Amino acid sequence: MTLLKFNLNMDLLKESIINSNLDSVIKSAIVLILNEFMEKERDDYLQAAAYERSPERRDYRNGYYERDLMMSIGKIQLKVPRTRNGEFSTTVFEKYARCDQAFVLSMLEMVVNGVSTRKVTKIVEQLCGENVSKSFVSSLTKQLDPIVNEWANRPLNTTYYPYIFVDAMYIKVREGHSVVSKAAYIATAITDQNKREILGVHIDHVESAESWSRFFQHLKSRGLQSPKLVISDAHEGLRKAIQREFVGTS
Repeated sequence: MTLLKFNLNMDLLKESIINSNLDSVIKSAIVLILNEFMEKERDDYLQAAAYERSPERRDYRNGYYERDLMMSIGKIQLKVPRTRNGEFSTTVFEKYARCDQAFVLSMLEMVVNGVSTRKVTKIVEQLCGENVSKSFVSSLTKQLDPIVNEWANRPLNTTYYPYIFVDAMYIKVREGHSVVSKAAYIATAITDQNKREILGVHIDHVESAESWSRFFQHLKSRGLQSPKLVISDAHEGLRKAIQREFVGTS
C-alpha cells in the first residue's frame, strides 16, 4: 500500500468525535483530570490536605459549585472547589483556553494507545504548564484506566451495524529514543438509524492480513456481528482479512 503524507484535519477529527460515542470517554477523562487538578490547587492553597491538621493551614474547604466549560468538542460541567473566605481561585479556566486543541489531541492519543503514567504526565503538564508529583499522576492514571478501558472494550452486540468502513493510516510514534512509523487501524460503522460510530482503534507495526485479522477478531470478541457490507480500499491483506473474518459479507 502506498504510504501517503497528510496533514491532520482538525475539523474532520472533531466532527468524528462529536458524532461518535467516543466523545463521552474523551469528555469523561477531561472532566476527571480538570476536577482532580482543581482539587490539588485548593490543597496547595490551603497548605493542608483534607482532614489534615497543620499549623500552616490558611483556610478551610467549603464544598463546590458547578461551572460549565465550553470546549471545541462540546460543553462539559466541572465541580469547582471553594474555600470559606472565598479567596481561592482556580487557574484551570484561564489555562485551558490556551491549550484546548492540544489537550483534546493528547486525550485522543491516550484513548488509542491506552493509559500510561507518561501520557498522563504529558497531558497534565500541557494543561498546567508545571511539573506535577508522581503520586498525583499515579492517582489520575488509576482513575482514568477504567474510563478508557470501558470504551475500548464496550460490547458491540447491542446494536447491529450493517455498514462498516475500515482503513489504516500511518502515523509517527515516539518509541524509546526514536520516532517510528506505525499503522493505525480504524473501524467506523453506520447504524441502522443512520448514525456514525467509531467501533475501535488499534495500533500495529505494519498493515498486513494478519494484523487486520487480529483487529477484526477483537471487534468480534466484543460481539460485532457480520455486516452486510464492509467498505475498504484495495489493500490485498485487508481484503483477505475481510473475507476470512466476515464470511458472506460483501
